[in-house]
Amino acid sequence: MISGIIATAEEKMAKAVESAKEDFAGVRTGRANPQLFQKVMVDYYGTPTPLGQLGQLANPEARTIVITPYDKGALKAIEAALRDMPNLDANPQNDGNLIRVTLPDLTEERRKEYVKLVKAKAEDHRVVVRNLRRKGNDDLAALKKDGEAGDDDIARAEKELDALTKSHVDAIDEALKRKEAELLEV
Repeated sequence: MISGIIATAEEKMAKAVESAKEDFAGVRTGRANPQLFQKVMVDYYGTPTPLGQLGQLANPEARTIVITPYDKGALKAIEAALRDMPNLDANPQNDGNLIRVTLPDLTEERRKEYVKLVKAKAEDHRVVVRNLRRKGNDDLAALKKDGEAGDDDIARAEKELDALTKSHVDAIDEALKRKEAELLEV
């Protein structure tokens, strides 16, 4: 029972760290990154569809993304979704076959805004990891209350859960540091 609780918590904490890294990748830096556009939702024939499923994203130059849709009929919908995308600050150009998005240089003020945004996202993911620890501790307390495990086993499991929490929070902090350095790099 105890090993199952810890394994479940560890698996969910690892997913929280991966989710944090994905969120960080979605924040724009000085370079264009196809990851920025993967989750942009496009109204494709009435169905919200991620841009990554509607076309190929390429990065031919440092600040340019080229989107080649699989269905040419989706060009206008993709262009509209990109125009409505918050924090993009770019004007997509549609040539009838593909869409080219050239990202402008980031100002110092904008970089600082993005750092604040990334820090907020990191804190949200740290909270998720801590909540998973709390859930694990609650499950362990229930085992103790039901008499299914002894005090020593529960204490050992709680220490292991705390160590897991610390390692996963540290992983989020490390990813945050890398993203922050990337954002502030001119």
